[in-house]
Amino acid sequence: MCDTMVAAGGQSNDGAVLFGKNSDRERNEAQFLDALPAKTYRKGAKVKLTHVEIDQAQETHAVLLSKPFWIWGAEIGANEHGVVIGNEAVYGKRMPSPKPGVIGMDYLRLGLERGATAEEALDVITRLLAKHGQSGNCGHLKQRTYHNSFIIADQTGAWVLETIGKDWVAEHVDGVRTISNALSIEKDYDKISDGFKAKVGNKGVASTMTNPRRDKLSQGKERCARSTAVLGNRRGRLDVHSVMAALRDHGPEERGWHPDQTTMKAICMHAAWGNNGGQTTGAMASWLKEGRQPVHWVTGSAAPCLSIFKPVFVDLGLPVKEKQPTGKFDAKTRWWKHEQLHRSIIDDFEARSAAISGERDALEKDFAKRIAKVTGADAEARREAVEACWEEADAAEARWAESVPSMDCSGKTTAAPYRRAWSRFNRIAGFT
Repeated sequence: MCDTMVAAGGQSNDGAVLFGKNSDRERNEAQFLDALPAKTYRKGAKVKLTHVEIDQAQETHAVLLSKPFWIWGAEIGANEHGVVIGNEAVYGKRMPSPKPGVIGMDYLRLGLERGATAEEALDVITRLLAKHGQSGNCGHLKQRTYHNSFIIADQTGAWVLETIGKDWVAEHVDGVRTISNALSIEKDYDKISDGFKAKVGNKGVASTMTNPRRDKLSQGKERCARSTAVLGNRRGRLDVHSVMAALRDHGPEERGWHPDQTTMKAICMHAAWGNNGGQTTGAMASWLKEGRQPVHWVTGSAAPCLSIFKPVFVDLGLPVKEKQPTGKFDAKTRWWKHEQLHRSIIDDFEARSAAISGERDALEKDFAKRIAKVTGADAEARREAVEACWEEADAAEARWAESVPSMDCSGKTTAAPYRRAWSRFNRIAGFT
């Protein structure tokens, strides 16, 4: 289960459009940060997506991606023109097909590589959707198929795009708008496919096309209500830290909370047991302002509540070259290295998370002040600022990795099924 959010139309304290997204996946499904340059291809070239091959564009834009390690596309991303996209799994009355095809995460990357504005990216996705449809496995160890919705934003505003098969509906949005694992557009749409128009007539799209049983299981409407409330409480005063806080939200009753109490209503998702087997494996928050270089804040790790958001400028790429992780533990990769910290903190979540949260918040506020000074600067000044932030963040996490596991754990109270579930998945990953 995932959540994507945007605040546009003057909701921020400085006029910027703000975007945020948590990628909720399986607990050993490592997420990889990748930065790809703009490229030119010969006419007639093909591109191999996750499952199938399609025609390549002759030119693609530079992109920043946060992606499950085994997938061509991405859960979250941005391009050199300031377009950002996040996708969500949604379930309609029409069952998604397991036949290998183009999956929603592939469409996200295709939109970023081929669209220079939010509306262009929207049109790229809908044109390709009409041609190829959507199908295929989207799960790592567990087979999953689903339809997709998206928030697509740039410095001027945002769109919500919701799809079932080849059909789609789009709404241009201002203000605070969030999506989760539930169709949400009824009659207030700005664009709609002929197929949807014929199916729904004068009725609302979401109420007509939603699978009520699956909709209830996903609790997407409840998470949308929560994310809208968290951001809505600061309308007109929002900043990137507000988005980070929303992505870290566990619900209204956080004091004394432990991940074994996770429900599917949490925005910052933690794996537990039973149906609550997914967790937030990557997160991104973006600051998009006309006339300034967009700044994207990424974790590159699971559990945003236990991670440091670090700045990236797409035109500069990533400040460090990362080894791509897999579903097996590898301490030489950023994602699995952080998992050593993450999985030690959840042994006694309240005490151990409190031991790092103060420094985490102070670092992010200091990073934001420094980066704000260089958003209009030349590449070298921006590069130096970003590299310094990443070095300091990595040094802090290295200190925590040394100190946290040695903390007294006598106060922990975790349910036996929770411990067994984590033990099993640690063994599957070869995690030590």
